[in-house]
Amino acid sequence: MSPAAGDRTARGGPLLVACALRIEQVALRSAGRGSPHGTDAHGGAYTLLRTGMGPRAAERAVRAALDGPGTDRAAVLATGFCAGLVPGMSPGDLVVAEETRDPRGTVPCTGTALLAEALARAVPGRTVHIGPLTGSDHVVRGQERAQLRATGAIAVDMESAATLRAAVRRGDRPVAAVRVIVDAPEHELVRIGTVRGGISAFRVLRAVLPAFYEWHRSSLLPRR
Repeated sequence: MSPAAGDRTARGGPLLVACALRIEQVALRSAGRGSPHGTDAHGGAYTLLRTGMGPRAAERAVRAALDGPGTDRAAVLATGFCAGLVPGMSPGDLVVAEETRDPRGTVPCTGTALLAEALARAVPGRTVHIGPLTGSDHVVRGQERAQLRATGAIAVDMESAATLRAAVRRGDRPVAAVRVIVDAPEHELVRIGTVRGGISAFRVLRAVLPAFYEWHRSSLLPRR
């Protein structure tokens, strides 16, 4: 690691990548050579955190992780699978949050455009959607999806909003959320094709870590 890269890491802190499910953790760990801790190709430190399912579990896990030493300025990125809300979305599409929102509030995300560009390079041929990501404490189906879409949200999951809220309450830091669509309006989980869609989403999630590292490095640069 170059001295410059080391200085940026010291100033900005490591990267915490949070997911909820074991299958999400397996995908991410397989891309990171099986370890939940390590450094990227440029020497930036990262940790993969499995929070457990649901907003309460996510918030508890992230609070505990950020109470540890050396995490006061850690960047936090929530990731995993989600349900798309916009007609035309397909399993394996990516969602980059401009903000996360739930009944407890809204958290703006950092470096959204740069992250979307990095993902397009990391997973060529996959559609990247940018917009608000809303949170829920349960699996959303049917008419409830249309109601959430009417608020302007483009996708829904159970942990991202709670993850980022817990992160910013522990101090000023870069935060982001990237989700892979496994369940879309024309491809609901109860329909035939679910397994194929899940495999597609898993393969995409395995490929995204380089984009996360790129976003993290950019977040360590001085803000203008």
